[in-house]
Amino acid sequence: MAASQAHLEKMQLRQSYRNVWHTDLMRTISADTPYCCFSLFCLLWFLTILLFYTHVSGPCVSYLLRKRALYNDMSRYTCCAGYMPCSGKCGESKCPELCLCTEVFLCFGNSVASTRFLLQDEFNIQTTQCDNCIIGFMFCLQQLACICSIVACLVGSDELSDASQALNCLADMVYCTVCACMQTQHKVEMDKRDGKFGPQPMAVPPAQQMSRFDQPYPPNVGYGQPAYGGYPPGPPPPQSQGYPPAAYPPPGYPAPGYQR
Repeated sequence: MAASQAHLEKMQLRQSYRNVWHTDLMRTISADTPYCCFSLFCLLWFLTILLFYTHVSGPCVSYLLRKRALYNDMSRYTCCAGYMPCSGKCGESKCPELCLCTEVFLCFGNSVASTRFLLQDEFNIQTTQCDNCIIGFMFCLQQLACICSIVACLVGSDELSDASQALNCLADMVYCTVCACMQTQHKVEMDKRDGKFGPQPMAVPPAQQMSRFDQPYPPNVGYGQPAYGGYPPGPPPPQSQGYPPAAYPPPGYPAPGYQR
């Protein structure tokens, strides 16, 4: 009960985060087209295998993203990133690679969501209303497809059965598309975290008022004062109490452009 309350409070806290994703779900295809196509191909391949039971292949993109989110340090791995009741009880410390493979195979949806929560909590990233609508539409469509399938089985109508199969196919396509966009969104965010976009551009300052030459020119006209350090001096920002630990990120992994 206490764990459920803590997770609920954490979900409510994410709504007040100050940062946003580097790219939203609507623009992930244009932000990184090759990776989005790669992720969608892997998901469609995985879905085809689940439907026809031919051989085994897993969603490798989810594995690679989680490992990268952990800064390639698998000693930090916890099942479902610590967001599920089974986290920390699956022998992750003995064989984290095998546990992560099992997670992305058997709990693919949870593996994608866990990586998303991991990045959100690390960098105080909120989810925009547009992204929430897309994810909510995906869930509603899957539930509607499930209900239609159950009704078709109970009624035994061929027409309703065909309609439920078409709706299931549509729900699966939407699911694969949204998951591919989400994983591309996570990859682009980690590119930003690792400094692959270079220094973040400064925000455009507000318009300044003209000053006469015979008047003293005050410092930093038109620019907001920093929250700490600089001019005037102020208290340092508080240390984050959540994930990751204070020892992370490791050296060589700058995180420019994020607000705490």
